[in-house]
Amino acid sequence: MAKTYKRHIAKSVTWRIVGTLDTITLSWVITGNPWMGLKIGFTEVITKMVLYYLHERVWFNIKAGVTQNGDSRKRHIAKTVTWRIVGTLDTMTLAWILTGNPVTGLKIGVVEVFTKMLLYYLHERVWYHSDYGLEQRSSHEIKSKDEYSST
Repeated sequence: MAKTYKRHIAKSVTWRIVGTLDTITLSWVITGNPWMGLKIGFTEVITKMVLYYLHERVWFNIKAGVTQNGDSRKRHIAKTVTWRIVGTLDTMTLAWILTGNPVTGLKIGVVEVFTKMLLYYLHERVWYHSDYGLEQRSSHEIKSKDEYSST
């Protein structure tokens, strides 16, 4: 069980790198100001790390969406949606506060919904195929993983 904490921390860090680069880029493009993009992106690093870690712990404890054969695509989609709601609200709020313009916060939030949903789903699929931080996978998860890899 203790090893899953390492996994969740590692997932938090890798996702935050991807997410922050996306936020910086979107904020820069939407505001036209590279410094504002950096300011919004780096400000949210702290809030997102905490929120993402808590999101991972909640999903780890509820076990929703894991099927008999070990596949978890529906779970990853549900996690993607719930995380995107939390993440977008955080980004919109920070962008509004830092730019002083609620419309700018809304624009950044709306665009990032699409970019981050795709990036997060891909991030989840990559981690699904990683054993890092797991003591062992159950036999049906290993079988499913092997079958998925061969198709």
